[in-house]
Amino acid sequence: MEVQGSILLFEKAHKMKAQEKMQARLDMCNQFSKSIAEKSVEQLKRFDEMMELKQRQEKHQLLEQLEQSSKEVLGQQEKLKEEHRHRAKVSVMSRAWNPNLVTLKLREAEQQRQQEMERVRQEEGRERMRRLCTVQQEVLQLVQKIQVDYKQQESLRVDLSAYGHRGNQICGILSSVVRSSSERGFPTQDDVSLGERSLQEMQMLASTIEKELAAAEQRKKAEEEAAKQALLQQQQQQQAVPQSPAPAQDRRQTKQEGLQKKASKGTLETFLQLQKVLERCENACEDLSTSKDPKIKKIRADFQRAVNIPVSQISSVSGSHVKSTFDKINNFLMGKPTVSAGQTILLSQHPLGLDFACLKLAGKLVNQGEEEVASHHESAFPIASVASALWERYPIVRELFLANLHKKCPYAVPFYPTCSEDTPPMEYKRLLGYKVKDSVVEEQDSFLKRMSGMIRLYAAIMQVRWPFDSHQGNHPHGLNHGWHWLAQTVNMEPRSDITATLLFDFLEVCGNAMMKQYQDQFWKLLTLIHDRYFPEIEKITTSTEMGSASRLKHFLEGAIRRKDIPLPKGYLSASFWRT
Repeated sequence: MEVQGSILLFEKAHKMKAQEKMQARLDMCNQFSKSIAEKSVEQLKRFDEMMELKQRQEKHQLLEQLEQSSKEVLGQQEKLKEEHRHRAKVSVMSRAWNPNLVTLKLREAEQQRQQEMERVRQEEGRERMRRLCTVQQEVLQLVQKIQVDYKQQESLRVDLSAYGHRGNQICGILSSVVRSSSERGFPTQDDVSLGERSLQEMQMLASTIEKELAAAEQRKKAEEEAAKQALLQQQQQQQAVPQSPAPAQDRRQTKQEGLQKKASKGTLETFLQLQKVLERCENACEDLSTSKDPKIKKIRADFQRAVNIPVSQISSVSGSHVKSTFDKINNFLMGKPTVSAGQTILLSQHPLGLDFACLKLAGKLVNQGEEEVASHHESAFPIASVASALWERYPIVRELFLANLHKKCPYAVPFYPTCSEDTPPMEYKRLLGYKVKDSVVEEQDSFLKRMSGMIRLYAAIMQVRWPFDSHQGNHPHGLNHGWHWLAQTVNMEPRSDITATLLFDFLEVCGNAMMKQYQDQFWKLLTLIHDRYFPEIEKITTSTEMGSASRLKHFLEGAIRRKDIPLPKGYLSASFWRT
């Protein structure tokens, strides 16, 4: 009976596991079907916009041809009128001066001037319409390039759905602008400026996707090569074991020697690419950032106020408060009028408005992690929800955020800067993330607090989604990046104090989500950290630095004993968003 009961329990567990896998597979198929349907709808919209654009261009060509024909006829008529006026002038000169004829001549001259002004206005309007149509055509061509095939994304293990979502959003906005301009008659210069900014953003999206795909290709090749090397090394070790069994101490030393001193090549390449994106954006916005012109300075201050004030107001008061704060930021980035301090601010006031706003927004979000989250851990999740929503709509904000985060907290890469002989001590401290002012380095507690706040915000962003979207695509920077960060961190030699602190902060915030996502694999990694990696941390930890190591050890032992990690403090449940 005991054996039969064990068999029945095993069959029941196996059946439940099979049902879970089947349900997961069914959910994946449903999600894939929804994604394909949404993509088809978007492609149909783009096709309709392209056909509408062609019809509009053909219409304008016909109107231009008619206008050209009418100009030729009017030219001939003007010649006849000029001859008639010349004869009339000769006739008048032969007669006495007539005031009525002078008034008539003045009236005719005024009519001609008004007609000429109207002709110039229409010509300028047609030129703006031609430019706007050309811009729309280029945008519709570029949007096809950023629609990366689903299978290609899956094979490269990269999610580019946010770029496609933003591209479709840009096409929709531009199409509505062109349609409304056509209904009015001619577009304004602001409409043309909006179209050119949309084209620039679309070009940036296409360029970013190419870089993402190239980086993903390189990562895939590097991982395949690393897997081959690991397999080869494992085979060599298996062959060597029967011949000369190594003592336990030698095996432990071999495992310790496996820890790397530097981050992997792919991780460093991603870090450098993001720093280049940040540098390019800062250089592009330099004129707006450093201008001494009072008018430009006012515009710059307005832009900063329109971004900084809403971000500073993000809190867990209620779900409606967080949503209204996000709407303020999103509407401003979309070019809609924004009221701040009693003044109406428009992003179109400067050609570099969108780039500058995204740059300042990313920096402000990182500052919130450095200051607000560091002091109040529960504030990480409302800020992360807004950041995640912005990342889905504006991929450039994600890149600039990560670049700023890596610059202030290199351990988020993860990356441990090395000190060369030419590097001054104060500069090396800056590279490590310390604040240095007047050759005075900030205290260790303040440094750890800031690093902790930024890692906690980063960990929160990886697991939250904006609840007011349909979420057809994957997370723009999901838990797979958290797994990558955790694996890369434990593959490198630990650093005193900082490694234990950030591992504890990351696992406390993101551990519950990773436990549900990766299940057995996560527990294997956690056991590895406890059994093999934590002893390495203890070796380099001094008596004055035992606080962070003790917290990490207590957390690991409790989680492994209970086989559970509780939800982090400040986690926003579904009921919160209904408040």
